Amino acid sequence: VSINKENELIAGGRRYTAAKALGWKKIPAIVVDRSVEEQELISIDENIVRKSLNKLELENAFNRGRQIYEELNPEVNKVEIKVPELTKEEKKLQKEQEELDETSFAAITSQKTGLSKSVIKSAIRRDALSSKKVKEARSNGDISASQANEIIRLSKKEQESILPHIKEKTVKDVRKIINELREKGVDSAVNYSNNMNTAPREIVELLKATRKMNKSLSKVLIEEIEFEGLEMKALKKEISTLDSLLKDYSNDSYIPNQTSTISQENSLH
Repeated sequence: VSINKENELIAGGRRYTAAKALGWKKIPAIVVDRSVEEQELISIDENIVRKSLNKLELENAFNRGRQIYEELNPEVNKVEIKVPELTKEEKKLQKEQEELDETSFAAITSQKTGLSKSVIKSAIRRDALSSKKVKEARSNGDISASQANEIIRLSKKEQESILPHIKEKTVKDVRKIINELREKGVDSAVNYSNNMNTAPREIVELLKATRKMNKSLSKVLIEEIEFEGLEMKALKKEISTLDSLLKDYSNDSYIPNQTSTISQENSLH
């Protein structure tokens, strides 16, 4: 474990707790003689790598770590907090520059955690730019990280004004609502949101899953992939259940009966 000169634990909380549970009286410790900021950064690094943090705690740890790291190392590449509005060419250039970056907080944290630099930067921006109510909505599961990535393009006051009107919207629809607000104001964005013919989230998720399944099944059929084992037995069972559900779905008139529609059209001619 690591402690400071006042014998306060800086890193190694889990090891210390485990040692106490085992009844150990002594464990090796490293005495760290660093500034308060450096001690905090060591603790943050420990938490990011070893501790099970929820999504908001992790984002906060990333952002606080960035602040301290950039303060202690003014010569390193800085993480841009403002959400960039980039063209396709600018995004391509940014990605190329990101690959060359080895000194920013995002770069060193990427090496420690295995997360990409872009994921870490997005997490930092969400913590730095989200209003209190947006963070609460994230914590409650009312909006996703992707929805938050769109709403943080607004001021915190604007975020809280439009938040109730984006909770059930897809990310694509949220982007449209945010653009409407930025161009014409909150009232126009609210009206735009209320008049959107938005598919329920479950339908959108079902569409994504169906597309993915169709892609995977097509690959199996085209490449004539064969397999015998427990997974195949489970797959056949799931396909049988899916087939039954699809029949129920069709019978409940969710999916139009194309054959009967064509027959009716033919009978009219």
